[in-house]
Amino acid sequence: MSQLIQRISKNRVKPFFITGLLLFVLSQQAQAQSDSIVLDEVVFQGTKSQPIGNIEIQASDAQFTPSLTGSFTDILKTLPYVSVNTELSSQYMVRGGNYDENLVYVNGIEVYRPQLIRSGQQEGLSFLNPDMAAAVSFSAGGWEAKYGDKMSSVLDVIYRTPKKFELGAELSLMGGNITAGHATKDGKLSALVGARYLNRNLILNTLDNDTEFNPQSYDIQANIEYQLNPKWKLNFIGNFSNVLFEQVPNTRSTNFGTSENPINLTVFYDGKEEDRFQTKFGAVSLHHKASSKLNLSLDVFSYHSVEEEYFDISGAYLIKKINPESGGATETLDIGGQIDHARNDLDMLVAGIQHRGKYRFNANNNLEWGFSGQKEDIRDMLNEWQLIDSAGYNNTPYYPTPYYGPGQVNPDDLELNYHFSAKNKLESNRFNVYAQYNKKWETNGNRFLLNFGVRGTYWDYNEEFNISPRAQFAIKPDWTTDQLFRLSAGMYVQSPFYKELRTPDGELNKEINAQKSIHIIAGHDYEFEMLNAPFKLSTEVYYKKMDDLIPYYLDNVRIKYYGENISEGRAYGIDAKIHGEFVKNADSWLSLSYARVEENINDRGYLPRPTDPRFKASLFFQDYMPSFPTFKVNTTLVYASGLPNGAPVLTDPYAFQTTLPDYKRVDIGLVKVIKDRENASNIAMFDSFKEFSIGLDIFNVFNIKNTVSNQWIRDVNSNIIYGVPNRLTGRFFNAKLMMKF
Repeated sequence: MSQLIQRISKNRVKPFFITGLLLFVLSQQAQAQSDSIVLDEVVFQGTKSQPIGNIEIQASDAQFTPSLTGSFTDILKTLPYVSVNTELSSQYMVRGGNYDENLVYVNGIEVYRPQLIRSGQQEGLSFLNPDMAAAVSFSAGGWEAKYGDKMSSVLDVIYRTPKKFELGAELSLMGGNITAGHATKDGKLSALVGARYLNRNLILNTLDNDTEFNPQSYDIQANIEYQLNPKWKLNFIGNFSNVLFEQVPNTRSTNFGTSENPINLTVFYDGKEEDRFQTKFGAVSLHHKASSKLNLSLDVFSYHSVEEEYFDISGAYLIKKINPESGGATETLDIGGQIDHARNDLDMLVAGIQHRGKYRFNANNNLEWGFSGQKEDIRDMLNEWQLIDSAGYNNTPYYPTPYYGPGQVNPDDLELNYHFSAKNKLESNRFNVYAQYNKKWETNGNRFLLNFGVRGTYWDYNEEFNISPRAQFAIKPDWTTDQLFRLSAGMYVQSPFYKELRTPDGELNKEINAQKSIHIIAGHDYEFEMLNAPFKLSTEVYYKKMDDLIPYYLDNVRIKYYGENISEGRAYGIDAKIHGEFVKNADSWLSLSYARVEENINDRGYLPRPTDPRFKASLFFQDYMPSFPTFKVNTTLVYASGLPNGAPVLTDPYAFQTTLPDYKRVDIGLVKVIKDRENASNIAMFDSFKEFSIGLDIFNVFNIKNTVSNQWIRDVNSNIIYGVPNRLTGRFFNAKLMMKF
């Protein structure tokens, strides 16, 4: 206990913050009990049912948006603060953070993503099922203490509880899904079950290479609720997911360079890759309504992931110059060979218990609290190497170090370009506690909203204890115009999970610390009428100060960390979004953002992080034909600056860094509604359907081949390094049927 007290006293935030919070709450409770007049609830438009700074996402928008991942990601991509560089992944980056810095909750339980996935092609279905969602909220920073310990964002999803029988299905060229729900007559028992299947073989065939793909993904989820009595309720949410990715590459031909000096890379492959990612998740929650003011819940949860990544692929390649006019080869620059090998296995089990509570003093004041403990058991067997003959970024064997030091050469060793090896077992316990207070009040017509709280975390692996104070404030002035001003600030501490503490040589760094980020965010919402319709303009400026950062290398969606807290960073930017009915009864929005994220590694000066977003413009637009209102159009447009991209593997970013081309993409979804609640059908065959629609998705309308990463090849004769682009998918048409019974 004395050691724990010493750790708290050494932390940047002193324990008197917790004491002050409790004293303030008690004083508010006493005041509420002594007041003889209770004010009506102060209502903030857009903030009554969600935290300050969170935005609400309509699940129906996600269902009809053209999607290659079957998740909410395609909607998130159109928000100003979310960056993407691939349409094949359900992962996303927020304000310069990476994929591992985002929190995802379902029914108040945190869920995890697979750890070994290295490319969007390998990904299947994400955990979240849009057809089962009732409420979705998203925060890009400055969130409340009740949400956990990551540095970039929170996606909070609540699954639906059906009130009667429902059945819906969707079929397309990439798979399908079915969702069924039912409730008993007395309403005590309800169940919602969803099953999905995804096979993106057709879209992957639009890539540059000649490869035989077999990407299969399926999952089944259930949300079951039983009302024991008016005060007690039991809920279960479960998920089983399986992803199988197989590829047999044959050939690849890629043109790159400039229009004046075009170059071609041709590769002939032998071998194959087989990957499997299987996850199981289950949570049982017991909810107790102790009184009209007090709500309590107890959650028991478990997450298990088994991941396998096996490949042996050899390639013989030819680099040649191309005649710009005829397209024929004029000169052979280099001939080489490469062998890639991996036998990577990861078994991850997370199990725990958490308690949450909420007490309403009155309509405008409440206190929330919670604590949790979880055990993590991770088994990792990593064996991956690459052998290059006459090409590559290094001709000598290279063994990277966490300090970006030079490669070490041993003449007796096999000259591998890189080699990662590990056989690790990590068992640890993690504890969290939080308390936060919410208050709304009105003075002279001005409405105020305040939330402040504190969160504490402890991880017994590195014996680190951290305290994170957080606060949000909003004011809605009594003006003739409808405006809201917001301010959020707090500390967000991201304790390492597993990948962050593994050094490049495979060892676990027990001395590693949590990464820390201080958020300061100022926002403004302005609601007005335009085109005889309601609109809302939201603007945010932010600054993040980051310490104890762990540098990393980003390749496609794979993140490889250096396993050392040797960096500090900063992020800043401005985001703007105008949201409204450009077309009557159809929500649309336009987003613009400019942001930078930089880091200083070992006091060598600031340089862009691998996820530095810079400029982005995006559009989500819904329309329909006035003469044919049952014919609907859904368009998403994204333009984003190219991300920084350095040469692998874990090389010195100060010595070599380039930038990928800008990301440009337009997807269009066309839907013909044959029958729904507002439109009846005269065709007898549709009498048994409540809703029936036919759709056509056009992915990558302008057939722009975006670049997700580079394959680095060196001409040993001229010592020139070529960055050969790994391009993404081309234009693709997907037909689908949507129905509800």
